[in-house]
Amino acid sequence: MDALVGQLLPLLLLGAVFYFLLIRPQRARAQQQRTLLSSLDQGDRVVTIGGFHGTINSVDEETLRVEIAPGTVVTLVKGAIARRILDADEGAAGGATAAGE
Repeated sequence: MDALVGQLLPLLLLGAVFYFLLIRPQRARAQQQRTLLSSLDQGDRVVTIGGFHGTINSVDEETLRVEIAPGTVVTLVKGAIARRILDADEGAAGGATAAGE
């Protein structure tokens, strides 16, 4: 019986480390992204996963219309939004700071 516990203990410890270092943080990031996407509204400044900066013109259930240049409006899926630009970000070096919500 002791040999069985001795063999299973390292596997259980490895599983716990794997959970706390990989699975749990990924779930937290996914929840933050879902919260961000559900809170997007008209007039918000955003950055897409492709790096385009723009302003949201309209929000539908699954899509957004984003103006990326004066007179250039594109339709994107909500999942294409990487982050929202906050006023403090615009003054930062190139807007490179993460505003993850």
